[in-house]
Amino acid sequence: MDVVHPRCAGIDCSKKDAKVCIRVQGQGRRRASSAVTTWGATTSQILALREHLIAAKVTCVVIESTSDYWKPFYYLLDDELDMMLVNASRVRNVPGRKTDVSDAAWLADLGAHGLVTASFVPPPPIRQLRDLTRARTAITRERAREAQWLEKLLEDAGIPMSGCRWPPTSRGCPGGRCSRP
Repeated sequence: MDVVHPRCAGIDCSKKDAKVCIRVQGQGRRRASSAVTTWGATTSQILALREHLIAAKVTCVVIESTSDYWKPFYYLLDDELDMMLVNASRVRNVPGRKTDVSDAAWLADLGAHGLVTASFVPPPPIRQLRDLTRARTAITRERAREAQWLEKLLEDAGIPMSGCRWPPTSRGCPGGRCSRP
């Protein structure tokens, strides 16, 4: 099979660390060599990983994670390296024992041969807009939940709010009167 990226890295992220396999294609009849290392998930260690990958002249980095643990790695490595975030379900290895080390090696091998497709990761302005939109949605839902809780609390205390036109979260009835007599 043809090698698309002679120097490729595979990263399998977890909560506390990442297993990184750097695969270097051999010259002529020599086989490819690979080295697996473990890197922490702190910013300083991810920046050190970035320098390590640049020093190794890696041209493609394939990253996989089953949760949001990929985000710090992707965001800190993306500006200097060609990153490919791949879906974990699409790069499953052969059934059997599965370890982070073997996953990293498998990702590096797939990336070297160009057998993976990258998932869509929006650019930074779109990511920020999405984060703001999600935060606004969460705040709006929480506000509605609190208003319902307050209305139920007042009704349990014998103050019926169902006949009143104003919501219990406002400062008062519009015009100073309720629809109830």
